Amino acid sequence: MYEQVSHSLLNAILDDLKPEIRRQDLRHFYTRLGANFYAIYSLFFTLYGHREDFKPQMLRLVETMAKGYINRSAELERVDIERELDHNWFLSQKWVGMALYTNGFADSLADLIDKIPYFQELGINMVHIMPILMCPAGKSDGGYAISDFLQIDDRLGDMDDFRQVAEEFRKRDILLVLDIVLNHTSDEHEWAKKAAMGERRYQDYYFMFDNREIPDMFEQNMPEIFPQSDPGSFTWNAETEKWVMTVFHDYQWDLNYSNPEVFIEMLDIILFWANQGVDVLRLDAVAFLWKKIGTSCQNERGAHLILQLMKDCCQVTAPGVLFIAEAIVAPVEIIKYFGEDAIIAKECEIAYNATLMALLWDGIATKNAKLLYQGVKNLPAKLERATWLNYVRCHDDIGFGFDDSDVRAVGYEPFQHRKFLVDYFSGQFDASPARGMVFMRNEETGDARICGSLASLAGLEAAQESGDPSMTSSAVNKILLLHSLILSFGGIPLLYNGDALGVVNDYSYRDDASKSNDNRWIHRPKINWERAELRNKQGTVEYSLFNALKKMIAIRKETAAFADFNDRELLDVNNEHLFCFIRFNYQRSSERVLVVANFDASPQYLDLEVISGRGINLHSQFIDLYSGRSPAQYDRRIVLQPYQFYWLTEI
Repeated sequence: MYEQVSHSLLNAILDDLKPEIRRQDLRHFYTRLGANFYAIYSLFFTLYGHREDFKPQMLRLVETMAKGYINRSAELERVDIERELDHNWFLSQKWVGMALYTNGFADSLADLIDKIPYFQELGINMVHIMPILMCPAGKSDGGYAISDFLQIDDRLGDMDDFRQVAEEFRKRDILLVLDIVLNHTSDEHEWAKKAAMGERRYQDYYFMFDNREIPDMFEQNMPEIFPQSDPGSFTWNAETEKWVMTVFHDYQWDLNYSNPEVFIEMLDIILFWANQGVDVLRLDAVAFLWKKIGTSCQNERGAHLILQLMKDCCQVTAPGVLFIAEAIVAPVEIIKYFGEDAIIAKECEIAYNATLMALLWDGIATKNAKLLYQGVKNLPAKLERATWLNYVRCHDDIGFGFDDSDVRAVGYEPFQHRKFLVDYFSGQFDASPARGMVFMRNEETGDARICGSLASLAGLEAAQESGDPSMTSSAVNKILLLHSLILSFGGIPLLYNGDALGVVNDYSYRDDASKSNDNRWIHRPKINWERAELRNKQGTVEYSLFNALKKMIAIRKETAAFADFNDRELLDVNNEHLFCFIRFNYQRSSERVLVVANFDASPQYLDLEVISGRGINLHSQFIDLYSGRSPAQYDRRIVLQPYQFYWLTEI
C-alpha cells in the first residue's frame, strides 16, 4: 500500500462527508487526521480490506471520528492541547489511584461527589469508577454485562450526575477512569435482542451458529474462564435456535470484531464517554477481542490491530484520553498491549501489572522474595511512553499466573507451589492467618484462584478474631509493606476501596441471591462511613493504616525518583527475604532512592558490601524518607524489623 493511495482515499472521504460535518470548524481535527490517516487506513485495510463495503465503512469511520470531535467541548479540547504539549504527563510520580464501586464507596454518583474530600485527604487524584452502565439485575457480572453502553444504571444516578462528577473531579485535578467493556454485551442489549429476533445485520455483530460443528472446533483450544459456573464457550439460544459464543458467562455475548460495523459502534461509544469528561478509559477483556479457530482466542494479533486502530482514531478526536489494557495474561503477552512501537505506546498507555501483584502475595505466603526477585527480573521492559498500573488488590480474583520457568528457577515445582499458595490464602494451614476463599477451581487442571480482601488475606481478620495485638501489628505491617512497593516500584499505584481502612471480608453476599454464587463479592464491601471515622482516632487500626498511607502518598508525590521513566535497578542483596531496588531521578541520576522490603516474620539485615558496586557508598549515612530517621546500621549492615520497609536516601 502506497501512502498516496490512502491520501487519495482521504480526499474522497472528505468530499463525501455529510454537509453538517463539512461546515464545522475542524482545524485541529484535520491536522490530527492527516497525521494519523495513513496508519488508520493501513490498519483498517488489514482488518477489513477484503470486504466489498470497505470504502463506505471507511467513510463511516471518519464521520464517527469527526462527530466525536464536533461534540467535544472547548474545555476538553483545551485539556487535549495541554496534554499534547506535555505528552509524558501521566508518567509523573504525582498520580495515585483508587478503584471503587460507586455503591460500595458511596450511595450513588451524587453521593460520590460528597465523598471527594476523602480522596483529597488521603492524596488520591485518580479514581477508577467501576462499571456504572446499564446492566440487567441479577445477570450483571459485577457490572460487566452491559445492556446499554450510553446509559447510566439508574440505581446509581443519571448522565447529569455523571457529568457533575466529571466536572468536580476536573476542578480538583482528579483523573476520572471509566470501564468500557469491549469484548461482549449483555444478552439484553438492543443488538442482542435484535439478533435474537432474527435480524441478520445484528446476528453478524456476534458469533452465532446453527449447529455445534464450528463451536466444537473453537472449543478444542479455548480454555474455560469460569469452569464451575459457566463451562464451555458457547450457549444454546432457544429463541434463535443458534449457538452463541459466550466466553465468560452465558448471558454475555461475545462481539465479532471481524465485522467493521462492530468496531465503529464501539469506537463511537469510546468517543462518547471521552466527551463526557473521562480522562482514562479502562478497556475490559482486551485479550479476547479476536477469535480464531485453532487458537486459545486470546492475545491474537487481530486483538492488537483492533487496539492500535482504536488508539489512532481516539488520538485524532480526543488525544488527551488514555487507555488502560485490562489483560491479565503472562508477562510476555501483557507487554504487547503497550504496542509495537519501540518507544511510543501505540495501543494502551497503561497496563495492569498483574504479575507484580501475584508475586507480592507469593512473598507474603513464603516469607521470602525469591520468586518476586526472579519474576521482576524477567518482567519485560515497558516502552518509554507507557506505564504500569501497580496494585495489591482489585475487584477481581487473584490468579498465580507466574512463568513456570521462573518458579522452577527458584527451586519450586510449579503445580505444587500454586497449590500451596491457594491452600495458604484459603487458610488451610494452621500457621496461615489468611482468610481467603478458593475461586473457580478447575478439577481437571487443578487451577484455582483466590478471593478475599487485602486485610483478610494479610491476616487482619484472624488477628481481630483472636484479639492478639502482635498479630494485628503484623497484619498492619504487611499491608503497609505491600503498599510501599506499589508506591515506589515505578508506575501508577492503584489502591482498592477499603484497603486504606483495613476493611475485612464481607460475608453478607451469601444472603443475596444475585451474588451468592460468586465469592468475589466477599472483597467488594460497602464502606461503613461511621467506622471510617476511626481513621481520626489514635490507637485504632483505621488510624494506623490511613495515616501511614497518607504519609507514604505525600512522600511519593514529592520524590522525583518515583516517576516512571525506566529508572529502576533491581538488586540481588544475597538475602532471600529482602526485595531491593534503586530508583533514580531521570533528570538528575545522582538523586536516588534505595527501596528495601523485608518479607520475613523475623528481623533481617541488608549487607551494604553486597551492593557497594551499584552506586552505593559503603560509608554513606542514610535517612529513611518515610520515617525521617536514619535506619539501624551496624558494621555496614542495615537492620530491618519483620515486614519493615525503607525508602533510603544518602545524607
